[in-house]
Amino acid sequence: MATTTTSARAVPRTVGTRARLVNEAELRATLTTFRELSDEDWRRPTPCTGWSVRDMLAHIVGQYEELPRPWVAVRRIRRAARTHPHLGRMDGHNEAQIEDRQAVPGRELIGALAHFAPQGLIALRRVPAPVRRRVRLSLLYPEAKALPDDSMDYLGNVLIARDTWMHRVDLGDATGTELVLDGHDREIVDQVVLDLALAWTGPAAELDLLGPAGGRRLLGIGTPAATLHADAVDFARHVSGRPTRGSLELEGDPGARAALLAARVVF
Repeated sequence: MATTTTSARAVPRTVGTRARLVNEAELRATLTTFRELSDEDWRRPTPCTGWSVRDMLAHIVGQYEELPRPWVAVRRIRRAARTHPHLGRMDGHNEAQIEDRQAVPGRELIGALAHFAPQGLIALRRVPAPVRRRVRLSLLYPEAKALPDDSMDYLGNVLIARDTWMHRVDLGDATGTELVLDGHDREIVDQVVLDLALAWTGPAAELDLLGPAGGRRLLGIGTPAATLHADAVDFARHVSGRPTRGSLELEGDPGARAALLAARVVF
């Protein structure tokens, strides 16, 4: 039976109870994956330039630690402005997260993530919805103005799970292991597709994404001028600016193909 292609703009935004379930599922999957690492794995380089597996986990811990303690993020941003003036605010802040735990072994960082992440998710839920919708992420990070929704609500409903998930993909790439995927992974990929659709200005194009997290979606309106065939996880690697592990197969109009190759989504 042929798979139906639906408009990517028709993908519902993850909110409320569904967002909570996705966040919790991704946290469980990430903790499980880190717990399975060997001692040698912690030193392996990741697709995040300059970061080892241990560094990447230190960054993830810092992200969750700051959710109930925003003053920690402010302190790191200020310090990074002095110590990493050549970096943007977000990149400098990320480096400060890693520096704060540069002497902590990987196994201890797993415990820190198990401690801080549930606190962070609870803290997000406790903020009243009107406040979450009003608070602008770009007050801390000017880069957030490029997001489709520059709000704390979008952070809690979409970005936290996406960032953690993408780093789990990075971890698999660093260690050569395959991702274990389920329904929550598809929800995360669907939100990536939705964000791409909201920013899409090219000709109508079809995404034919394969695997458990995949599906067929239409970017734009009308008959697709080009189609991208790819594994759903490779699609996410591509639009995040990371190297793909498999092939991206493109067919159709050269201009539409070029637009698909240039497509990026903020992670």
